[in-house]
Amino acid sequence: MKIFHIPAFHDNYIWAVQNGDFISLVDPGDADVSLDIIKSKNLILQDILITHHHYDHTGGVNALKKFMKGKVYGPKDCIFDGIEVPLVENDTLKTLGYCFKVLETPGHTLDHICFYNQEDKILFCGDTLFSAGCGRLFEGTYDQMHDSLQKINSLPAETKLFCTHEYTLANLNFALSQINDSEIAKEFKYLESKQGESFISLPTTIKKERRINLFLLEKRIPELSHLSDLDYFSELRQRKDSF
Repeated sequence: MKIFHIPAFHDNYIWAVQNGDFISLVDPGDADVSLDIIKSKNLILQDILITHHHYDHTGGVNALKKFMKGKVYGPKDCIFDGIEVPLVENDTLKTLGYCFKVLETPGHTLDHICFYNQEDKILFCGDTLFSAGCGRLFEGTYDQMHDSLQKINSLPAETKLFCTHEYTLANLNFALSQINDSEIAKEFKYLESKQGESFISLPTTIKKERRINLFLLEKRIPELSHLSDLDYFSELRQRKDSF
């Protein structure tokens, strides 16, 4: 499966799945940058996949509908009214010949879903999981976000994670403020050395995130090790919110 990114806004990524001259877009918050790529590369827009209702993920959809051949897929009960095919847990959709299974991952928002391709082990995870971090809780509970992250963590280790923001360096900086860890420090130093270049830290993998992402609970801050998984996650997320 060929996938490329389209930078949008300050730190968003719109993901494009390509098969021949056709592409499908994941979370196109900006129609202009999407259309620039479509026109410059002579591509045909097939479908749009939406993970949640936030404007930086949906803002370009209605303008892009004029140019697309297929449908807009997204979460059921989404407050964004551009969804044409509503989806729930374990639903499947096919775009460009690729099949994706829907995982419900509430927490960042109540309607958040992810798209998982089992054959190629690819997950479009929106704002639920970031490299070295996770999404802020705008609507859901700590319990919901914890369970959503563990649902993702249960996928095969080689699963590639296509997050929608370039937050990795900032997330690693926070992690290092909480724990002295050589793997996290090495990744931070590497990404810091790439600043100023045309560089993207994504996709990442579940295997890698288990080594550098404190929110997956594979590594623990010693002073919080006595807490339950949920209490530990809640405390960590609160610390990140105020960092």
